[in-house]
Order: sequence, then structure tokens, then C-alpha cells
Amino acid sequence: MHGVWREGNRFELLAESSRFLPAIFTAIEGARRSILIELYLVESGRLATALIEALEQARQRGVSVALLLDAYGAMGLSSDDRRRLESAGVALRWFNPLGLRSLARNLTRNHRKLVVIDGREAFTGGFGVFDEFLSAWYEIAVRIEGPVVADWVRLFSRLWDSPMTRGEGDPALVRQLALSLGQREDYRGMRGRVVWGQGYRYQAIRHSLHARVSSAQRRIWLCTPYFIPTLSLRIRLLRAARRGVDVRLLLPGRDHDHPGVRYAGQRFYKRLLRAGVRIFEFQPAFIHAKFTLVDQWSSIGSCNFDHWSLHWNLEANQEVEDARFAAEVAALFERNFTASREISHEEWVRRPRWQRFKEWLFGSVDAWLTRLR
Repeated sequence: MHGVWREGNRFELLAESSRFLPAIFTAIEGARRSILIELYLVESGRLATALIEALEQARQRGVSVALLLDAYGAMGLSSDDRRRLESAGVALRWFNPLGLRSLARNLTRNHRKLVVIDGREAFTGGFGVFDEFLSAWYEIAVRIEGPVVADWVRLFSRLWDSPMTRGEGDPALVRQLALSLGQREDYRGMRGRVVWGQGYRYQAIRHSLHARVSSAQRRIWLCTPYFIPTLSLRIRLLRAARRGVDVRLLLPGRDHDHPGVRYAGQRFYKRLLRAGVRIFEFQPAFIHAKFTLVDQWSSIGSCNFDHWSLHWNLEANQEVEDARFAAEVAALFERNFTASREISHEEWVRRPRWQRFKEWLFGSVDAWLTRLR
């Protein structure tokens, strides 16, 4: 079960926060009816203050604002900021508040990122409301217009109204908006669909990626900040490289918010490099972006394609099948490859023992967590 492919959309690639943050704030300032925001990582700071002020102004204009936050990912939002949102009349709900009844349930987090303005314009990517996104982390987003926006609203509405969501916001607020959206066509004609994942229960994102990788003819370029691929994905990447597909991985370098995750993923480098996969480690900053290009198919969103994202989190990506958009994504990849250090097989087999030990140590922790799951 996947999302429905819809024609007649427009997708705009917004590379780096200097492009997508102004675009999102401009859209919020121009909202006339409704603002829907769904986020994982939220922490009080300059960016949070700017967002709260923009939402306060929207409420003063009479705009309905629904803010859906993950209860764990947004623990860094201060009590004062929460009160400001509630005092402004923002409908605030929390996904899966932490509890003691089921510790395993606490592992299920909402990792999706979404902003929808008036049911007509949407943004998704890997962003959050965290000051590191202002300049320290490299991130991208995509602006979405056209009939596929209605699918994003329906996805938001289902979670807003979910038994796992708590808060004071009226569930009917979003449900009414979702029901009012029609299938609007757009003359610009890009083809796209929303695809999502909900841990064990629903893994359409994984199935979609596997199908594309298995059928790739020319290229598979994948960027992810947390590279701990499942065995099934590793096998597909190896097979693609061996049949002559240009397989490249764009991964973080030394600048990483969770270095142990990087070491755990590096234990797979040797076999991938030997098969012909090219690996690039991004140098200018920590690259937090999650985007993939397979031939002329692109996917941008929240999913990291690691064990955690695929088996526990709620994730959502925007898929686009369009030659023009694919060319933009390819150009972005090329710029980032140039700003990266490519790792060769010859270099990797000569890596020092201390590096090998860290791969073994953190790889063992990852394997233990995977078995525990």
C-alpha cells in the first residue's frame, strides 16, 4: 500500500536553510485560513521564538493554527514557550507522551516534518525548530503545490485525530479542512505522491525505495545523515553496483551529532566499496538532509533509511517523478559531492586499528539494539 501518484503538481527544491526558512516564514505570514505544522525536533531558542511570534501574528489575523509535536522530540521547548502558544490560541497537540505502562511504546516517535499553508502550499524535508538549523547543520526542503498537498493534509489529520495524540486542540479542526480539499489540477504538470511509514505496521517508504533500487538503470544517489542500512537495502545496493549502476552515498564526515552512529555505519564501507559503491563524506558541516535520486525518481523527506526510522518511527517523504526536478536534485548532489571527501577502497583497507575498533564497538551496540527490537 503506497500513496497515490498525482499529476499536475509543482515542486521547488530549497537547498539550505538560507532558502527554505525564509520561504516557510513568508508562507506563514501570508496565511489567510489555516496553518498546519508537524515536527519532531523542537527546542527553545532564536528559531523557536521567531516561529512563535509568526504564529501569534497569524492567530491575530484570525488564521487557524494546528501544531502537532512529538512529545519526546519537543522536550526542549520551554514551559514559557508552550504557554505563549496556548495563550495565542494555537491548537497544540502532542504525539505519544512518554509513560511507564509500556516502555516499548515510548520508542515509537513521530519523526515527520511538515508545514501546510491554507491547504494549498506545503513544505517537507528534514528540518526542525532547533537553532542548529540556522547555520550549523546542512539541510534541504521542498515546496509543494498542487493536488498532492491534499494528501499531506489527510496524513496530518489522521495523526492529529489519533489515540496516540494528546492535547487541547480540537480534532475536528483539521478533519474539516481535510474533507474540504478537492483534487485541484495544476498546469505545470509534475508527478508526485506522498509515501509514509509507521514502524512495523506500515513500511511503504522502505518498499518504495527497495523497488526503485532494484530496478535502477543508471544511477542511485542517496544522502542520509544516519547510515545504518538494513541487510535488505545493502544487498540491493551491492547488486545494483555490480550490474553497472552508478551507486553513490553522500554521508556525514567527522562533524556529526551522534558519532557512534557514524562508526556503526562505517562497518559496511569495505564491502560496499569493493562492489563499486562510491562513498562521499561531506566536509563543510553536519549534513542532516535526507534525499534520494534513482534515475529520474526523487524522494525528499524525514526518513533516514536506518533501523530506527524504518522499524520505530512515523516518517513521510515526498516522491517526485519528473525529469526537470531530477536534474535539480542531481545538480545538488554534484555540488555536495564536490564539497565531500571520497573514500577509496584502497584507503579504507589501510585504516588504523583504532578506527576498526570503533566500528566494531558501535556496530556491536547497533546489532544488540536490533536484536532487542
